[in-house]
Amino acid sequence: MREQKLILSDPATGKQSELPIRKGTHGPAVADIGGLYRDHGMFTYDPGFVSTASCRSDITYIDGNQGVLLYRGYPIEQLAEKSSFIEVAYLLLYGELPTQTQLDTFSHSIRYHTMIHESLRDFFRGFHHDAHPMAMLTGVVGSLSAFYNAAQDMRNPADQEIFAHRMIAKIPTIAACAYKHSIGQPFVYPRNDLDYCSNLLHMLFAVPAERYEVDPIAAQALDMLFILHADHEQNASTSTVRLAGSSGTNPYAAISAGVACLWGPAHGGANEAVLTMLEQIGNVKQIPQFIAKAKDKNDPFRLMGFGHRVYKNYDPRATVIRGMCHKILERLGKENDPLFELALELEQIALNDDYFKEKKLYPNVDFYSGIIYKALGLQTNMFTVMFAIARTVGWVAHWIEMTNDPEQRIGRPRQIYTGAAQRDYVALDQRR
Repeated sequence: MREQKLILSDPATGKQSELPIRKGTHGPAVADIGGLYRDHGMFTYDPGFVSTASCRSDITYIDGNQGVLLYRGYPIEQLAEKSSFIEVAYLLLYGELPTQTQLDTFSHSIRYHTMIHESLRDFFRGFHHDAHPMAMLTGVVGSLSAFYNAAQDMRNPADQEIFAHRMIAKIPTIAACAYKHSIGQPFVYPRNDLDYCSNLLHMLFAVPAERYEVDPIAAQALDMLFILHADHEQNASTSTVRLAGSSGTNPYAAISAGVACLWGPAHGGANEAVLTMLEQIGNVKQIPQFIAKAKDKNDPFRLMGFGHRVYKNYDPRATVIRGMCHKILERLGKENDPLFELALELEQIALNDDYFKEKKLYPNVDFYSGIIYKALGLQTNMFTVMFAIARTVGWVAHWIEMTNDPEQRIGRPRQIYTGAAQRDYVALDQRR
């Protein structure tokens, strides 16, 4: 089949060039502009890279117009219903669903890499008592590079696998330590007899003074949330991991860069912003007033947790998690809690209001995840940390894919320079 090309013509010079058209399995075709500067002496301008494909990837596909999210070709709805987070982690890392033997081996490896070096635990004591857990997570994840930096060849598949398993296994332990430090409680060691999410809940909420039993529904809710948050194509934090990793930096440092990016309120901090918004509204009687503010173009107030930059129709993850959100509230007896009552009323108004339906401002995954995390008893500043635990799997998968990509080069975006034109230095005593 003849290669398709886009003909680009410069009217100023009359020069033409052919841009090869690249196509993936799904999604729009892409014009390869690699030769644009060579042929025309110019770059493209794309703020935020919203119209630029920065890489080829086999991992995740999103169709924002149709509300489609695929992990390695599998619809997110099917994975959330039928799979587990550990199985999804295997899928993202290795490209295929595991056999029972493969899953058992992988799960065993993750369980037995959960402990962290004791000196890392001491590291937490250097943080101020009111340090944000994401600040601690960023620092401690980055410090892993000081513990696992020797005798590793990160282009070696075996070393890549060890890194992947360590990172996925240790991130819940680090996150739980950050939480315990923030509330002044002693650290709880991981338990290898528990599954991934049950172990995390145990490390978060257990105390030496009494026995803690993990609620299986809480673990199930967390497992589903982690599946939904495991990857989301070339988002800001994943792109950050790829950009940092493109320099050849230690992979733990690259993951730390992703954690730092995720912390932003426009990214992973959105579920935290949902709870802040609900507290601002205060009670159900105030909802009409805030709905009116949201509709007012001249009012800076925005409803957090509604609509999505990528999904122009609906967020498929929200459709999945909505039922679990209601289930966990009922299970924990919190459906009549004023805050959750407010959230559910706001949900119903948004789903039935013509303005929201016309603008397609449906509740997104951040709306429901924030409610669930709050119902589980987590402090608001831990919401983004939970997001980071889940997204670590995606970051690691993308780092491995990037490292093994023969087309990979160090990231180097260009710019439009708008500063002063070239000028000569003026001696200090001659300046006016």
